[in-house]
Amino acid sequence: MKLGIVGLPNVGKSTLFNAITQAGAESANYPFCTIDPNVGLVNVPDHRLNDLKELYDSKRIVPAVIEFYDIAGLVRGASKGEGLGNQFLSHIREVDAIVEVIRCFEDENIVHVDGSVDPLRDIETIHMELIFSDLEMVERINNKLQKAARADKSLQKEAAVLEKIEKTLAEGKSAREAGLTQDENQLLKGYGILSNKPILFACNVSEDEVANDGADNPHVQQVREYAKSIDAEVVVISAKIEEEIATLDEEDKEMFLEELGLENSGLDRLVVKSYDLLGLMSFLTAGPQEIRAWTIKKGTPAVEAAGKIHTDIQRGFIRAETISYDLLMESGSMVKAKEKGLVRLEGKEYIMQEGDVVLFRFNV
Repeated sequence: MKLGIVGLPNVGKSTLFNAITQAGAESANYPFCTIDPNVGLVNVPDHRLNDLKELYDSKRIVPAVIEFYDIAGLVRGASKGEGLGNQFLSHIREVDAIVEVIRCFEDENIVHVDGSVDPLRDIETIHMELIFSDLEMVERINNKLQKAARADKSLQKEAAVLEKIEKTLAEGKSAREAGLTQDENQLLKGYGILSNKPILFACNVSEDEVANDGADNPHVQQVREYAKSIDAEVVVISAKIEEEIATLDEEDKEMFLEELGLENSGLDRLVVKSYDLLGLMSFLTAGPQEIRAWTIKKGTPAVEAAGKIHTDIQRGFIRAETISYDLLMESGSMVKAKEKGLVRLEGKEYIMQEGDVVLFRFNV
């Protein structure tokens, strides 16, 4: 999963991204992945992996991973080349969702780029820059596509959708306001239209407002009301706290969070909200060599989930030996779970469930 982080200057975006890179996943696990300076890898928090490691006495854990892309220098006019935003906006066309860091704290020592703290104004600024950037790209592509569609009728549907999107963007509206059908959205998938991506607002509050989830913060309430209107998610964080947490080991982190009255870090909550926003879930594979979490869309059939591990497993799929994490832990071992008849044999069409522990049988 890839998330793009955007925000105006002095909202805490860089502080949050620094925390993400400090708390990041061990890049050695990804030998073929070159991590750019503006990309941070984070492990998806999942206590089940540690439990399964003990149960199987496994050598290692491989959690699911999220990539965060930091978009530097986004300011009013970024789409026209102001600041550095324009050159970086192209980096997030491939992300699955956008995290907008919104300043919801007052601090006279930290100057806001527009002179005052106003979350809704900041959100509008960000959204307009994404819309302008999309419009520039869509106009360029649409000119070529309309000509091509006249010669090739198979392109006419795609051309009609892009025409609809261009009109919507030209009115200063986001692509998600174009009222596209599921099929039309599918046609647009390859274009990476920024204003059509799901949004998660990260409300950056002061350290003393995190414990009650920003309940008394009027700026947070404004963002929550707006988020409802566009089906976006909201998570309340303190970028300063996240930066401190990122430097701690697991034991100290737990003590620090307990002192603050928090069950988990803002980064962990952000990851969980991202999964909800994108309709994602995890299934697990377990054995003496490794315990691993795999990210799939909710509603994915077993045969497609097998393909996440390897295309050969999908091609030669025979069955999936499946048990829920809860039942496996209650049984105490896979052998005992089988003795109790709790391990199910599922076919290709079985819809994977959150927390399924699976062994795929295949023959190629």
